[in-house]
Amino acid sequence: MAGSVSTRQLNTLVRWVDRLIVGISRYWLGLFLCFYGLFVLVPWLSPVLMHTGHESAGRLIQALYSAVCHQYPERSFFLYGPKTMYSIEEIQAVWPYYETITRWRQFIGSPEMGWKVAWSDRMVSMYTSVWVGALIFRFLRRRLRPLPTRGLAILALPILLDGGTHMINDLLGLGFRQDNAWLAALTGHALPASFYAGDALGSFNSWMRLITGALFGLGVVWFAFPWVERAFQEVRHDLGEASLRSGAQI
Repeated sequence: MAGSVSTRQLNTLVRWVDRLIVGISRYWLGLFLCFYGLFVLVPWLSPVLMHTGHESAGRLIQALYSAVCHQYPERSFFLYGPKTMYSIEEIQAVWPYYETITRWRQFIGSPEMGWKVAWSDRMVSMYTSVWVGALIFRFLRRRLRPLPTRGLAILALPILLDGGTHMINDLLGLGFRQDNAWLAALTGHALPASFYAGDALGSFNSWMRLITGALFGLGVVWFAFPWVERAFQEVRHDLGEASLRSGAQI
C-alpha cells in the first residue's frame, strides 16, 4: 500500500512538472516580455528614487547594474537636471576622479545636475532593443525564419568595432574617439564641431553607441528567438505524445 501511494505521488509530481513545462513552453514569450521588461526598466528607477529622496534604494540599483555596465557618467543619461548628458569636463568640475576608473564610474549625479540612469546609453539601446525585438517577434513568430549566423555576425560587427575602438581609446588614452578628428577630416568638417567631439547626445559617438546597440540587440532576437520557439514546440509535441502513451492528459 505504501509503495502504491508513493508511486501515485510520484506520478502526480511528474504530471505537475510536465504541465509546468508545457505552460512555460506556451507562454515563454509573454513571461520573457514581463520579466525582461522589468530588468530593462529598473535602471531608470534609480534616478527617480534618488530624486524622491530614496537614496539607498537608488544606490543599490546602481551597484547591482554595475555588474553589466561600466556606467561611465559621460556616456550615461541623466534625469531631473538641466542636461541629458554631461561632458567629461563638466563632470570633473564636481567629481575629480577621472584618473581612477573605479571612482569615476561611481559618480551618480547630484541635485544640481540630476541623477544618472544605472547603465550607459549603449546598454539602454542594446537591452531595450532586445525587448522591442521580442515584442515584434510576438506578431511575426509564425512566419519569421531564424537569422543565419553570418547575418548575426554582420549585425554584431558594428558594435564590436565601435566598442573595441572606444576600449582602445580609453585604455591607452589615445583620444582619437574623443575628438574624432579622423572623421572630421573624412567629411571635410561639414558638420558642427559638437557632432565630432565628445559623447553628448547627438554626437557621432552617441549615435554610434545607440545604433550599434540596437542593431546587435535586434540581431540577437532575430537569431535566437525562432530557435527557442521551435524548441518549445518540440517540447509540447514530445510531452503530448508521452501523455497519450501513458493515458494521462497534460
